[in-house]
Amino acid sequence: MTETYSICSISARSRFGIREGVMSLAVFAVSAVCAGDAVYDALASRQTVAVLVKEMAKRTVGANNKVLLDMPYYPEGTRMDAAGLAKCRMDFRYPADVKGFRTLVWLHSGGLTHGARHWVALADTNIAQVAVSYRLLGKEAKRGEDCIEDAAAAVAWALRNVASYGGDPKRVYVAGHSAGAYLSMMVGMDPRWLAKWGFKPTDLAGIVPISGQTTAHFNVRKFAGDADPQYQPKIDALSALRYAGKNLPPILSICGQPPWEWKARAEENRFLIASCKAFGHKNARYVELPYANHHRACSCGLPYLELFIRDALPQDMEAR
Repeated sequence: MTETYSICSISARSRFGIREGVMSLAVFAVSAVCAGDAVYDALASRQTVAVLVKEMAKRTVGANNKVLLDMPYYPEGTRMDAAGLAKCRMDFRYPADVKGFRTLVWLHSGGLTHGARHWVALADTNIAQVAVSYRLLGKEAKRGEDCIEDAAAAVAWALRNVASYGGDPKRVYVAGHSAGAYLSMMVGMDPRWLAKWGFKPTDLAGIVPISGQTTAHFNVRKFAGDADPQYQPKIDALSALRYAGKNLPPILSICGQPPWEWKARAEENRFLIASCKAFGHKNARYVELPYANHHRACSCGLPYLELFIRDALPQDMEAR
């Protein structure tokens, strides 16, 4: 049994005080995916891991959850081509018998060029989830800004509408893995994107990027005609690092551990959090998951995401 398995199971159980009854098959799935190379290899591929995580998310829909599928998040009358509007949809599940529930807006991975919306396997089914599809580069999106614009529109929908379903608009969190993490940071740190909808980053309860690129995303650069190497770091208007500062929502950055994580990904996320702290941010934290690679960082990071949403993650806890 590896240390990573231990971290996942402890963080989901006694160490941080989640009661036994809240535990579900979701945490078993997280532990299984994190159990080590033997289990990982048996799953055959990263695509199989992704399918497992998505399937476990479906199975953890609570008995009290109401499910609304394939909803538009752009307002009626939005000027966009038909393919784009067809792509910009979301699935929303929420606890019908809970007032003031927390809401997670989840942005999927896929390098901004592929991937599909899905919920994530959280043990607490009283946390509402908004699973978002957004335009993809090389398909419906012409530029990286299109992807960010869609993510911001979905987040704005949540901020504006969760109260009508019984949710607390002051408890809306944005998270994602890889490309989705990049989008969560851009929406939650660069004020331009939410401003269009009458909101600001500090209207969010928190952002949780998991293995996200904090410099300009390599595919955003590629589709803009940048021919420099993928790992050439660039800090510009389309990079989260550009907006590091004090006046931001709470941030929990989660990454796998080098050398298993994507090259330089953990280091740049450490730098983002260090920069925010240098500005005086009081609630910016970084968690590094031992032995987790880029893909396992998502499944192993979910217990930390859930504890963060539930205000149960110790303020002084930063795993290294």
